[in-house]
Amino acid sequence: MSGDWLGPLMFVVAFALIFSGYPVAFSLGGTALIFAAIGVEFEYFEWGLMYALPERIFGIMSNYVLLAVPFFIFMGTMLERSKLAEDLLKTIGMLFGPLRGGLALAVVFVGALLAAATGVVGASVVAMGLISLPVMLRYGYSQALSAGIITASGTLGQIIPPSVVLVVLADQLGVSVGDLFIGSLVPGVMLAGLYALYAVGYALVFPAGAPALPIQDRDIAGSELLQRVIWVMIPPLVLILLVLGSIFAGVATPTEAGALGAVGAVLLAAFNRRLTVTALEDCGRETARLTAMVVFLLIGSTAFALVFRGLYGDIWIEELLTNLPGGRIGLLFVANLSIFVLGCFLDFFEIAFILLPLLVPAARVLGIDLVWFGVMVAMNLQTSFLTPPFGFALFYLRGVAPPEMRTSTIYRGVIPFVLIQLLALLSILAFPGLVTWAL
Repeated sequence: MSGDWLGPLMFVVAFALIFSGYPVAFSLGGTALIFAAIGVEFEYFEWGLMYALPERIFGIMSNYVLLAVPFFIFMGTMLERSKLAEDLLKTIGMLFGPLRGGLALAVVFVGALLAAATGVVGASVVAMGLISLPVMLRYGYSQALSAGIITASGTLGQIIPPSVVLVVLADQLGVSVGDLFIGSLVPGVMLAGLYALYAVGYALVFPAGAPALPIQDRDIAGSELLQRVIWVMIPPLVLILLVLGSIFAGVATPTEAGALGAVGAVLLAAFNRRLTVTALEDCGRETARLTAMVVFLLIGSTAFALVFRGLYGDIWIEELLTNLPGGRIGLLFVANLSIFVLGCFLDFFEIAFILLPLLVPAARVLGIDLVWFGVMVAMNLQTSFLTPPFGFALFYLRGVAPPEMRTSTIYRGVIPFVLIQLLALLSILAFPGLVTWAL
């Protein structure tokens, strides 16, 4: 009996388990064990192949680059717990308040700043949802615009460095984290700029849905407001400069910069007299939870990849992808379509661990620059936070939104921003220099 069907069948079974609601890490690991037994039965390999699994898992656990993940998670969580986002949103909201659509612009500005300071999407969306959403609705902003601008701006932590996702992508691609950070800088800022342009355009076309703040609610004098803006912006800007500057200058590795950022976040919380035992416990618990999830996904995907290769599934995938009509264009089309569709159902970590090991060998054979490819994937993965029905940013906002805001309104509000993200993705595809300008 030919075993050519085993590799594709393994892929199908894994996705069937995932879409049934079973945890992704255990779906991948369980599928690997089942098909390992089938592979041995059909004499494709012996059980000795599985001896390589502990060594590979040890390689994951000792990966110095991945140590940056818990550091960046801790830094972002600590900054959120220390109310940095609250201070920024309130102050920047007052600064942009006199403009029509000013609160929406403030959300985009603060979202970009928090992205560069934290790199954690959930914290940004929840913080801005709790603080900005009630204010925007109170002053007559459209519910759809408010929901869309908050969820989209909160996801900028996916593409603007330092991003936890970029660290994981760099590991999966086998490229430098610093190169991926540099390559994603211009696309990330460009995306934030497109969000801001949309907010301005919306305010011009639908002025009633994005009004300026009333004069009586802007009672802070110009000099006092300027002082407050400087006071709330300098700490995160200094932290961003220390973390990203040390990486870009080659002074520190991403892991060392992440550790510096974690310490800096604690010092900022202490400086603002907001460092408490409860805050530290919450940060440690959240960091441990997310890091454990990433590690288990890595272990499950490693077991899956080992058995998949034992069944020659990697050769099947590589031949399939490298022989697509159109060559490189065909691969890029299939890759982006797969990532976008899966983003409607799966978390970005899960997509990265499942698809990238399959796509990277074909991309390498076709001579595609892997740093550019990684930024393209990151931009596409960002849509996974916003695309219904399972976009995580939608759930984050739903959890803090008032009861009168319908879930369908949140879904409708993100549609323009998904289209903007696709426009940014097309820009990267059409103009690779947006990524490779400094590499």
